[in-house]
Formats: sequence, structure tokens, C-alpha cells
Amino acid sequence: MIKISVMYPNSADARFDAAYYRDRHMPMVKALMGDYCKYYTVDQALAGAGTDANAPYIAMGHLFCDSVDDFQAGFSPHTTQIMADIPNYTGQTPVIQISEVLVG
Repeated sequence: MIKISVMYPNSADARFDAAYYRDRHMPMVKALMGDYCKYYTVDQALAGAGTDANAPYIAMGHLFCDSVDDFQAGFSPHTTQIMADIPNYTGQTPVIQISEVLVG
């Protein structure tokens, strides 16, 4: 199993609509990827106002797939549509990491 982490850097002027990301963007990504995406999670930095000023990332989304090949097969045909949705919830440029899940 692999995990694709999409991390949105935090800054004083960071805008991130967590409700949109949770309720619209990530469900859209899952629907487009179909069975290639086993499941996903969404994280948001904690603090009283909803974001921790010291957290390096304001939010993260994680996609779980059986393999890198499965991720590419599910994501690549929809890259343009998925990337075009980013301005609807943030102006931040995401940092992406692919990891092997060793314990789950």
C-alpha cells in the first residue's frame, strides 16, 4: 500500500477552505479515481482559530492506493480537472510526497 500526501504550506496569509476540500474536492478525486483509490483522509492543523501558526502545513490530504501504478492509472487521466479545482479552496502550492505504508 502507498500513501500520496498532498500538503498545503502554512503562512500568515494562507487561505484554505477546509469545508470545500473535505466535502467537494476530495470526494471528487475519489470518484474520478474509482477503485484505484482505496480511501482518503483529510487533516487540518489545530488551533483556536482553525490553523496553528507554527504548523508547517495548514492542511493535508492523503490518498491510499495499492501501488504507484494504480495511483497513476487512476489520477493521470483526470489531472487537468483535479488541478483546475485547487483555486476553489486555496492559493497555496501543494507539496506532494509518495510513501510506502509500513504499518496501517
